[in-house]
Amino acid sequence: MDDLQIARSVKLSRIGEVAAPYGFDEEDLVPYGHHKAKVDLAVLEKFKSSPMGKYIVVTAVTPTPLGEGKTVTTVGLSLGLNRLGRRATCTIRQPSMGPVFGIKGGAAGGGYSQVIPPEDFNLHLTGDFHAVAAAHNLLAAFADTSLLLDNPHDLSPERLSFRRVVDMNDRALREIEIGLGGKRNGVPRRTGFDITSASEVMAILGLCDGILDLRERLGRIVVGQNSKGENVTAENLKAAGAMAAILRDAVQPTIMQTLEGTLAFVHTGPFANIAHGNSSILADRIALRVSDYVVTEAGFGADMGCEKFFNIKCRKSGLKPDAAVLVVTVRALKAHSGRFKIAPGNPLPAELLQEDLDSIEEGICNLEAQIGNVRRHGVPVVVCLNRFPGDHSTEIEHILSRAREFGAFDAVVSECFEKGGAGAEELAEAVVRASESGEADFRFLYPLEATLQEKIEILATSMYGASGVEYEEGVQEELERLSNQGFSTLPVCMAKTHLSLSHDPKRKGRPRDYVFPIRDIRLAAGAGFVYPLAGKVMTMPGLGRTPGGTRIDIDAQGRIHGMF
Repeated sequence: MDDLQIARSVKLSRIGEVAAPYGFDEEDLVPYGHHKAKVDLAVLEKFKSSPMGKYIVVTAVTPTPLGEGKTVTTVGLSLGLNRLGRRATCTIRQPSMGPVFGIKGGAAGGGYSQVIPPEDFNLHLTGDFHAVAAAHNLLAAFADTSLLLDNPHDLSPERLSFRRVVDMNDRALREIEIGLGGKRNGVPRRTGFDITSASEVMAILGLCDGILDLRERLGRIVVGQNSKGENVTAENLKAAGAMAAILRDAVQPTIMQTLEGTLAFVHTGPFANIAHGNSSILADRIALRVSDYVVTEAGFGADMGCEKFFNIKCRKSGLKPDAAVLVVTVRALKAHSGRFKIAPGNPLPAELLQEDLDSIEEGICNLEAQIGNVRRHGVPVVVCLNRFPGDHSTEIEHILSRAREFGAFDAVVSECFEKGGAGAEELAEAVVRASESGEADFRFLYPLEATLQEKIEILATSMYGASGVEYEEGVQEELERLSNQGFSTLPVCMAKTHLSLSHDPKRKGRPRDYVFPIRDIRLAAGAGFVYPLAGKVMTMPGLGRTPGGTRIDIDAQGRIHGMF
């Protein structure tokens, strides 16, 4: 059976029945149909004296374009922990429809380790993505209208930097001209679209403490500068209140169920290569009060979403992780040897499937680097080898042995894709030992008092292996301007490729002694970080020649097919 058939083979429980063992009552939930619901934020007060559960983050080696199974592992680990008698939940992001219809397909996990129903999970869910896009684009419309009608804030058209968003891969919208067709249509200028996951509004939703904090942060969004170089904000434009109204319900986390009937929180959806790449602080805080263990997923490799989890999300939430799980696959380490090319939509190279310890040894430096990237933050690491059919036992044992040599607390095999929670029990046992070992001594990578340039260079040299940083024309001047405006104490959210430790997706393994290029720097004052753009990273993806959406359809009963 494929993933969708497996998901449909399970009888769904009503969401209230799933939530009840965790302490939720009917008045705590806002149902969206029978199988999903929003959680009223009043539960934070209700559960405030409940003990906090253990906090586990799932990350990975630098992935191939196919992904290495982080969501499968996140869901599966929560199932495995429940089988050990620990009440566990998982907190994951809502997928963007860009990748769903692009390369990736569904993102609810897979096999016997899924959040269900996957159609709801991947398409619309409770409407949060649409609310984010609407709030974001309302502000863009306010800004362009203010520019056209008397320009009371003296906005400079050349410095109006707030772009619009849409939740779709659409490269034709990366750079556009607007305001054409006469002065009644606006001020002509160049701008563009980002994908909704890259929206600052999405980041704010994921990092806020509640509705009032959301409202205040929305007001701090900078849309551009006036002729004197002073920032013009959403508050100046009087747009923040309406934006908050649109997002009133979206600030509440959504709950769903897994294939084994346990609780899953699904909230916010920032990409880790161009945003901070984690589910919401609010979902984690609620989950930690109703669970013994909370398993949360950070996007892409440990140099991306996990670094941002540590230095942005945990810094804001005040929560400290007890352990990390680092997912690795045989195919990923072989790919990091540089000998094989893996492309979405194409079969894996036949040579990749052969027993090949030499290729693994050439690519295993990536595993070593990513273990180091987690341990640098004082968190014990359990390496999880996500086993695929056809993996050779000699390769598996070699990887597990080397992971322990590199400093992993333990290294184990997971088969949760094929076996659900039963296939993750060994992983769950290792995670319990790691989280109860007392080895966690969580620390940030850099102090906020460091300059923005120092923070960028710490990331580049310590996390990515660069020898130094090169700034393109105008970037250092912009860094100085941001510092003069009081933004130097913000953390840094690096936008770079997820397919390499470096800025260049072609550099596999563990690149060293190269120069890390910064081509632009942007401010997300409401979200509370500065994000540099490295190399050729794009904030709006594009579709491939044969996008995943070509396989998706519905039947006469309205059932969706082809999503996986």
